[in-house]
Amino acid sequence: MSRIKPIFIAAVLIVAWSSLALAYRAALQVPEPTIEPRIVNPGPAGGRPSDAIVLFDGKDLSAWKSVRDGAAAKWALKDGAMEVMRGAGDIQTKQEFGDVQLHIEWATPSEVKGEGQGRGNSGVFLQGRYEVQVLDSFNNKTYFHGQAASVYKQYPPLVNAARAPGEWQTYDIIFRAPHFDESGKVLKKATVTVLHNGVLVQDHSEIMGATTHEPVQPTYTKHGKAPLRLQDHGDPVRFRNIWIREL
Repeated sequence: MSRIKPIFIAAVLIVAWSSLALAYRAALQVPEPTIEPRIVNPGPAGGRPSDAIVLFDGKDLSAWKSVRDGAAAKWALKDGAMEVMRGAGDIQTKQEFGDVQLHIEWATPSEVKGEGQGRGNSGVFLQGRYEVQVLDSFNNKTYFHGQAASVYKQYPPLVNAARAPGEWQTYDIIFRAPHFDESGKVLKKATVTVLHNGVLVQDHSEIMGATTHEPVQPTYTKHGKAPLRLQDHGDPVRFRNIWIREL
């Protein structure tokens, strides 16, 4: 009897605990999972996952077009990277996107020219509207919400994680698109999380509206999926290894 009793008590406790767990889950209204998560091969270290859409692999600009006239992108191809051609204008993807995970690598010129916003300036425009700033922010003073990894003119980065001029840098971005009702009213603002060189610099920042360079409050205009855009700001900034995952 001395051996049976502890076993019996343990069994009762297990049943009671299971019942409490079920009751707690029901009280929280947590649904039981119904779909097995699909398998995504993460690829080799530093590589891209199996469900990524390759936007640039160093070979050609076939995924891109000119924002100005819709013609073929006219940026230069050099050593496996695309380089801004001054005067060629912004380029954008032919494909449109909503919620995404984006990986992009960039480098400002190794020869430093200018200062502030005139030094290695470009930008990554999510849905063609919401800019994550690209800038040489290594020992380069400028306004806080205009330096590298800022949500331009809205949020400065949490820290300055910039590498030296000429060195390759990475952005890993999680972007959630805004939601609108039929009349165009914003139901949910866009949000962005950014890791700059592996360092968290934007933590689910709520975007105020489309990027503007003017001293006015950013606003939203109703839209659906839209292209990713890269900026020609006149500086020979380079980009490589660009891939995106639809969420």
